[in-house]
Amino acid sequence: MAYVVSARPPAAGRTWTVVDASYRTVAPVEEWLEAHRQVWSPNTVRGYATGLAQWWTFLEQRDETASWDTLGVPAVSGFLSWLRNGRAVEHSIVRDARTAPSPETLEARLAALISFYRWHGAVNNVPVSGKLLRGRPRRAPARGLLSHLDARSQPQPSSLVRVRTIKRSDRPPLLLPQQVQAILDGCAVYDPQAGEWQGNLRDRFLFALLSETGMRPGEALGMRVNEFVMGRGGTPYVQVVPREDNPNGARVKMLRPRRIYVGTDLERLYADYLTHLACRAAEFGIPISSNELLFRNLDRPPVLSPLREGTVRDKVTALKRRRIGPADWTPHWFRHCHATALLISWRKSTARLTASWSAYEAAPLARRPVQTAADRITNSVGSLRTNSDHVCEKRLVSDVPGPRTTPGSACAGGGVSGWGSSSGQALSSVRGGEKAVLRTG
Repeated sequence: MAYVVSARPPAAGRTWTVVDASYRTVAPVEEWLEAHRQVWSPNTVRGYATGLAQWWTFLEQRDETASWDTLGVPAVSGFLSWLRNGRAVEHSIVRDARTAPSPETLEARLAALISFYRWHGAVNNVPVSGKLLRGRPRRAPARGLLSHLDARSQPQPSSLVRVRTIKRSDRPPLLLPQQVQAILDGCAVYDPQAGEWQGNLRDRFLFALLSETGMRPGEALGMRVNEFVMGRGGTPYVQVVPREDNPNGARVKMLRPRRIYVGTDLERLYADYLTHLACRAAEFGIPISSNELLFRNLDRPPVLSPLREGTVRDKVTALKRRRIGPADWTPHWFRHCHATALLISWRKSTARLTASWSAYEAAPLARRPVQTAADRITNSVGSLRTNSDHVCEKRLVSDVPGPRTTPGSACAGGGVSGWGSSSGQALSSVRGGEKAVLRTG
């Protein structure tokens, strides 16, 4: 049986490799992984190593490890059947659906296998990929505004071995505004009488940050203290900086830096959490500088050590145990909520622009304002830019200033802002002390 083994080479990050039943490194797999370690993320290396470890186990059971470079379609089809039967037998009349992997898992294993043999075919002239990739190129689905991406690559031959999957027609899972607020209140609430937060302020700030910015959990856990830039009269923002040396293993996907603007409620919550972090550091005599990680263990030992993703999963499990939020929600659902809010805001901005153009075209010619083609383009771009700037920040700003929210109110401390779902629901946001409420539908 082959195994996936974690390793940490000197002066390098954590990685994974595959060893066989004799605990020797599988040379073909290691050669392929080593060629891609500087290109793939560690999670991708681990997933592909898992798929190739299962493939090598399958070859060991068939006593075909020596002929790994001469196999063809029957062996790969048998490998998928072996996975469906719980990695026990290759052919079975009765199949246990509880132990069978999902079609998505089978597709991932097949993709790793095809990538492995395609690389060896290009480098070592292994003919297996030529036997597998003889199918006709699949028709790419229409992608609308993203159709220009199809010209970047030519259609490639598809695999003769395929996995039948059911295309999902439902929407991605979302957290409704009241569910997001329940999760935040389940972490910590503000007590106006005591004048302080009751509960775990760090967890509330983390989930509020994910909801407000749409960041991935790994991106948030890898933030430094100085990467949350306070407004000081301007608009506060979060700077996403990719790093590969975070002590907690957090990583920015695709290593793409970006800037995300946030509201003043989240800014105040950040100030409260930073004060709490500084007080805890002073209690233990541990200095905290501005270029160190922002999220840390404040109560459980080791105290003030970097917060890891496993601790976040434990917090989600604890909230589910208290029946807070849906039964199967994950921190990634906050990203879906953020994307939905952007789409709703953009649709309403586009609808207002379309309505203004329709009114202009429907007006009698004598009553139309005299505009040149350049004036029309300038006005359209200016209208879109005015709307899209606030859409990208996930906030809407009214011309009438409203009262500032106080801690403990519905929107205070990273509440549900800029979120809309069904018809008649309000999209509310705060920016620089100005509040706007927009009815959807």
